[in-house]
Amino acid sequence: MGRNVEIKARLDDVEAVRKRARELSGAEPEQLQQRDTFFSVARGRLKLREFADGSAELIAYERPDEAGPKLSSYVVYPATDPQALLAALSLAPGIRGVVTKQREVFLVGPTRVHVDRVADLGAFVELEVVLRDAQTLADGERIARELLAQLGVNRSALVSGAYIDLIEMVRSTDGCLSGCSTED
Repeated sequence: MGRNVEIKARLDDVEAVRKRARELSGAEPEQLQQRDTFFSVARGRLKLREFADGSAELIAYERPDEAGPKLSSYVVYPATDPQALLAALSLAPGIRGVVTKQREVFLVGPTRVHVDRVADLGAFVELEVVLRDAQTLADGERIARELLAQLGVNRSALVSGAYIDLIEMVRSTDGCLSGCSTED
């Protein structure tokens, strides 16, 4: 099972964070279009992540819903027939919702820096500090906080939960959360 420390924040200035992430990584980002279908499960989260090239993976993960750095434990399983898997899981646990996003992935040391534009929500930065076996949660939290500061992201912008949780909040308020524009 993989482990990482995650932190997520809403972005007001996408270009500033993108520029700083590019400087810190020393490379251009990987560009991804992802469609995550979340399924109703009793514990944790389960999603089928589909990529624009037709590949997909089933991801099960658990993490606390709190703002700030948090430990995430996950399992990733390659889906060789994503449409059949989607059909099966749609019938069994049922679909909770769908998140569509454009993601830029920058690698900064052990951290995947995601600059996301999420349909119906807006722009976010998500850090995933991949932990080695010998590293502690405290190590990952320190790395995440330091990198967030280097990116110039204010702690007041931190959000808890997953994008699917935020989308459900938008639906329940019949509107959008502050800063919902996905335009530059």
